Amino acid sequence: MITAAALVRSSERSARELVQDALDRVEATNPTLNTFVRVDAEGALAAADRVDAARRAGETLPPLAGVPFGVKDLEDCVGMPTTRGSRWYASNPPAVRDDIHVGRFRAAGAIPIGKTTTPEFGAWGYTASPLLGVTRNPWHTDRTPGGSSGGTAAAVAAGIIPFGTASDGGGSIRGPGSSCGLPGLKPTYGRIPTFGVTRHAQNAVNFALATTVADTALLFDIACGPDARDRTSLPHPGLRYSDVIEQLDVGGLRATWSPDLGFVTIDPEVADITARAAASLIGAARLRPSGIDVQLDDFIRVYVFMEAADQFVDVPDGWEARIDELDPLVVEGWRKARTVTLPTFSRVEGDRRQLELRIADLFEHTDVLLTPTNACPPFAAEGPMPTEIGGRRCHGGHAALLTMLANVVNLPSITLPAGVTSDGLPIGLMVTAPRHREDICLRLARIWEQHSPWPRHAATT
Repeated sequence: MITAAALVRSSERSARELVQDALDRVEATNPTLNTFVRVDAEGALAAADRVDAARRAGETLPPLAGVPFGVKDLEDCVGMPTTRGSRWYASNPPAVRDDIHVGRFRAAGAIPIGKTTTPEFGAWGYTASPLLGVTRNPWHTDRTPGGSSGGTAAAVAAGIIPFGTASDGGGSIRGPGSSCGLPGLKPTYGRIPTFGVTRHAQNAVNFALATTVADTALLFDIACGPDARDRTSLPHPGLRYSDVIEQLDVGGLRATWSPDLGFVTIDPEVADITARAAASLIGAARLRPSGIDVQLDDFIRVYVFMEAADQFVDVPDGWEARIDELDPLVVEGWRKARTVTLPTFSRVEGDRRQLELRIADLFEHTDVLLTPTNACPPFAAEGPMPTEIGGRRCHGGHAALLTMLANVVNLPSITLPAGVTSDGLPIGLMVTAPRHREDICLRLARIWEQHSPWPRHAATT
């Protein structure tokens, strides 16, 4: 992405060429991968022509000028409808404003070419829905690229686009990043403002997926910072993450490795790959092992209730009569959520506070938590979430429980490519840091990228 923008600024490539190449790759791969649900070729090429005209006129170009990108179909992009992967919104008109981070990428010169696929309401750790179909992993097309940012992750991993927007309410950036061999940062809630991803649960964040740590840091520099329209947005951190990835001193930080947080069902091969990666990162970054044994209780009930807190915001009028239009796997959750009482919700909030206290105590004694990103390798593209991992029965949330922790207690977290399974499927190592310390996540990611370089793109098979 940084390279593509430099080529445009130096006149080695035109913005129109970059955009047309991306459009051609969408057309060539979409029948197999199904990464884009909608493409705006006319609008993208017109935007590219404006960039090229500005360059010819000698204007100073912004940092992403001419770089094509995709927008996850949970997020608004001017001129394109947002369906949220649901038949409820299939006939939505084109959006009249960009989501805040989409607008910031556009203002930095990037050019949206279309909307990327997502499961209905971003509800699953795989990307398939009755409306948008099944999205496939470019590393192995019978497997999922993860969810709910699977369309973006697959498109970036396959080299269709240099980056795309993504969101993470329970692992929807990091899970697909792990499944597609990409770095993927989930920021602290509020670091990137939003019009309304979540207000009560405060678990979901917007950002992006790219192929390198430098690209991720540049995108983060562009996207973060407060906005008066978001009452939960945080002040600007007062630093450049593009500098941090090369300069922050992390030597001597205490690192805690946990394969399972004390209760998550983990695939043995995933545990082995990530344990070796964690040990290598600790050595490469000169971290100090803490020796802490993390023992948490299953927090899936807390997560499910928190996730449901914002579920009924902006639902269409008469939704109860249209509930059968939803993905059958989604319907049961909606039926249960609409009967929750405030006393019940308050008890779950109490459980969340207790988990927050336990994690706060953990970070009194460690600076970094290292875990696998996903509990299992990428599973079937069509889903559902697996209820057996490594030969052991489990509930369907186990595949994503490790990522959910950072959402429930609001911590920054990043996935790093850790290796591949014997079947050639990508596996991620996750680095979680104290609240507001994305700088630690990104610096460790850069050290790992230098120590163990990963493929820039997967080959479509």
